[in-house]
Amino acid sequence: MANRLAHESSLYLRQHAENPVDWFPWGEEAFALARETNRPVLLSIGYSSCHWCHVMAHESFEDPATAAVMNERFVCVKVDREERPDVDALYMQATLALAGHGGWPMTVWLTPDQRPFYAGTYFPRIARGGLPGFADLCTSIADAYATRPDEVDAQAGHVVERLARATVKRTAPGEISPALLDDAVIGLARAFDPVNGGFGGAPKFPPSLALEFLLRRAERHPDEVNTREMAELTLRRMADGGMYDQVGGGFHRYSVDAVWLVPHFEKMLYDNALLARVYAHAHRLTGDPDWRRVAEETLDYLLREMRSQGAFAAAQDADSPGGEGAFFVWGPEDLHDLLTEDEALAVTFRYGVSPAGNFEGRTILHAALPLEQVAGHIGQDPVPLLASAREKLYAARQGRPAPARDDKVIASWNGLAIAALADAGVILDRPDYLRAASETAGTLLDRLVVEGRLHRTLQEGTARHLGQLDDHADLAHGLLQLYAATFEPRWLIAARELAARMVDLFGDDGEGGFFYSGSDGERLVARTRDLEDHPTPAGNSPGCCCGSRRSRATRPCWRWPRARCGWCAPTSSGSPTPSAPRSPPPTTWRTNGARWRSPAIPRTPPPWP
Repeated sequence: MANRLAHESSLYLRQHAENPVDWFPWGEEAFALARETNRPVLLSIGYSSCHWCHVMAHESFEDPATAAVMNERFVCVKVDREERPDVDALYMQATLALAGHGGWPMTVWLTPDQRPFYAGTYFPRIARGGLPGFADLCTSIADAYATRPDEVDAQAGHVVERLARATVKRTAPGEISPALLDDAVIGLARAFDPVNGGFGGAPKFPPSLALEFLLRRAERHPDEVNTREMAELTLRRMADGGMYDQVGGGFHRYSVDAVWLVPHFEKMLYDNALLARVYAHAHRLTGDPDWRRVAEETLDYLLREMRSQGAFAAAQDADSPGGEGAFFVWGPEDLHDLLTEDEALAVTFRYGVSPAGNFEGRTILHAALPLEQVAGHIGQDPVPLLASAREKLYAARQGRPAPARDDKVIASWNGLAIAALADAGVILDRPDYLRAASETAGTLLDRLVVEGRLHRTLQEGTARHLGQLDDHADLAHGLLQLYAATFEPRWLIAARELAARMVDLFGDDGEGGFFYSGSDGERLVARTRDLEDHPTPAGNSPGCCCGSRRSRATRPCWRWPRARCGWCAPTSSGSPTPSAPRSPPPTTWRTNGARWRSPAIPRTPPPWP
């Protein structure tokens, strides 16, 4: 019999609808029952494409004996972190404080008033590897809550106090100096892996934002050879490794090893948007055709496989019916059955296919040999053979049971995709990318803004959940990039309106910067800030950038210095008007290294000093 999650819009929550656990979605009903019965809340947070979330679900949440303990001793609540990132961010801080590490699935025990007192991530059903068995742990925590309530209350109070202190971030004294950027380069150099690229050891996550910084630094300081080398080696190793889908394009979430070979196989929209943009920027800086190829293959993958409801879906799962990664791996028998003899030979040498394989007896394709060596082995140019082979392998792969796709549209991640498509459309001279960016932007503005308030997700055609800081900041940034690429005033106007709402809803008038959740949102036990970039930019990063660019874009017009342009000047109602007093003639000029013909509307001003 299905539980309450069967009627939720979230794919992740519906994946748990047949569990014997009596799950509640996050909401007052669950916490009211916890107060009424004086039971603690067991909060489980994850997302649909998370491999270890699936593992814990199969081991514990589908186990009747474990579910019986959970149902008897707790009120159990499931949260999709992609729907409610405010809840996720708050309890991730608590988990880090209590357990010393974080991740998903996240498992947190709360008092009925939502205060956390114990937390962890994945727990096995049966004790192993130094981790307690989940049912035994649940019993111990429930016993402690029942027999030592004062200790639990004190622990919860201590954690909430720590969370509250963490929200108070005071501005560092002194001026912001370029020396900060010098220190950032030095810090990255110390962590850099000079053999395999990336920073630190296994597991390795794609350092999209660090690479973007290094490329910008290399462009401004071409004498810093090491800066460019760090970026290019990392780009090369990631694109050559198994973390990159050599057949269909696009990047998997991360590599479990230090050499970018074996990934966790989920594909996230935000990773692919950020990485496509980085590779396009690398092509603009260096002219390397490989960077163009990877950028195009990644964006083409998004356009081919990830379109949803007029925008882009959130993710593809790590698991498929054949097991984790089964959809993406190959064996020599596949090559024999699907390819010509020459194609199979080229693929074998280029991508390292062997009978033993490199992942559970199968092979994750990776660039095992340079093309020059492959040509030496097979006695001919491998490029056309590999191109035709990839087409055949892709067609055959489409007949396999595919990983599930989470079709929900997330505002912030689609903002990142808009920025990537806009930049790549200009740099790579791909008008189809600009059209896709415009279509996506139009969908988000038409369907996610309800009564002037941006919402976070579009699910089954309905806008759900109030947008958070990153939704406003990333979408505004994407709109500004789209405006820079197309010169269509509506994108600048929309970006200005989003930025203004962002300041009103999230701005901290006392300490500066932005809170993560809006002033009109649900009141949690603490209001968090997002100050550190992780896989995606921290909301404060694009938020501050958008504020700066918005200010520069609406300075006195460079063409009419005594008045603002008509399309960016506020009307008496405070909203901008799209009518321009006059337009310069069409002109051809250079943007981001590519020549582009502007429409007959006012140009953006030259870079401000």
